Amino acid sequence: KIWFQNRRARTKLKQTEVDCEFLKRCCENLTEENRRLQKELQELKALKLSPQFYMQMAPPTTLTMCPSCERVGAPPSQKSIDHQHRKLPFYPWPTSASQVVQRQMGALHH
Repeated sequence: KIWFQNRRARTKLKQTEVDCEFLKRCCENLTEENRRLQKELQELKALKLSPQFYMQMAPPTTLTMCPSCERVGAPPSQKSIDHQHRKLPFYPWPTSASQVVQRQMGALHH
């Protein structure tokens, strides 16, 4: 009877150690993601205060979408005769603050 209790205790301890390691890795990953998001938030706040940010934003370009084939693509001059296309706005702005900074720095150097 004691042998089985010891075995159960060892098995439970081993599973607890595995769970602990898994949770440590999850915590490390979440901590790293939190650091990255905090950094991105600081960059976005800095950009929000920068008047250049608003001046650098380009108007959206237009893509053409065919309602029958649901394809986005060719400009109106290259349309096929048997398709009617509708225009959809396309926003080329980057999704992260670092991409915004890179785009602004590139524009300043050109």
